[in-house]
Amino acid sequence: MSTQSRPFRQVDVFSDKPYFGNPLAVVLAADGLSEETMQRFAQWTNLSETTFVLTPTQAGADYRVRIFTPGGELPFAGHPTLGTCHAWLRAGGQALQADRVVQECAAGLIQIRRSGGRLAFAAPRLRRSSPDKAKLDLIYHALGLNAEQVRAAQILDNGPVFLGMLLDQADTVLNLSPDHGALKQLGLKIGVAAAYPSKPGPALIARFNREALAFSNQPPEATCLAEPDLEVRAFVAPVGVNEDPVTGSLNASLAQWLIADGYMPSRYIAAQGTCLGRAGRVHIESDSGGQVWVGGQVSSCVEGWVDL
Repeated sequence: MSTQSRPFRQVDVFSDKPYFGNPLAVVLAADGLSEETMQRFAQWTNLSETTFVLTPTQAGADYRVRIFTPGGELPFAGHPTLGTCHAWLRAGGQALQADRVVQECAAGLIQIRRSGGRLAFAAPRLRRSSPDKAKLDLIYHALGLNAEQVRAAQILDNGPVFLGMLLDQADTVLNLSPDHGALKQLGLKIGVAAAYPSKPGPALIARFNREALAFSNQPPEATCLAEPDLEVRAFVAPVGVNEDPVTGSLNASLAQWLIADGYMPSRYIAAQGTCLGRAGRVHIESDSGGQVWVGGQVSSCVEGWVDL
């Protein structure tokens, strides 16, 4: 198959400051590309995800997307959903509805809400179950945790599957130093989270110190971040990345679990990427009908063409 020049974007998701969120490569006008070519290009970009925008096949969809990690294809992922939508709109995409964009992906049709300068996707249906006790003990060991530090744990599946763990406090999350080799052998992606106290304490001081380092070379206004209610980390060694900077699908499933079980309110802000020098902010809202929306800012970083 001969190559052709296709519009290309690289965007930063879940941060209003470019280069402090989670990067995404987007190939627009990707019709005609083989799965092998998509996978090879995703390996070459070496980002956690690369997306390819195609003509939709389902009624009501504005575009179709295929999402690839360096190691394989995903049925759905959160930061690629928001980043692809942003790139498609910026390239002149016209949605069928004034206030919504409908994305077709392997997980089905995903509603994306436009409100002000922020995009938010409707969290897909969550399936959850209790983890295997024997495997949970191995994961505790790989993370350097003891059982007393874990308030609750669930297998969370909204396309991507994570073991979600709610820990006792935010500084436990921030101080984790996992054995990524052991996690890769266990073959399960891990999402850990803990709520911040309502008043400044050791966990908040730890976060501020880390973010001060991340922003030490930035102008003062760059440190004006929304104060989070929840700290999140995603360990994803089974897909070839030790830690993901900001993970929309994980935050979506965590929100559905934690709100439903009364651990978090219906509206909150999650921080992710702190330990990687990032400053991701994920805006969570459960509406009156119980639908969870996962939102954030997207910044354009690179625009051009790619020969594929």
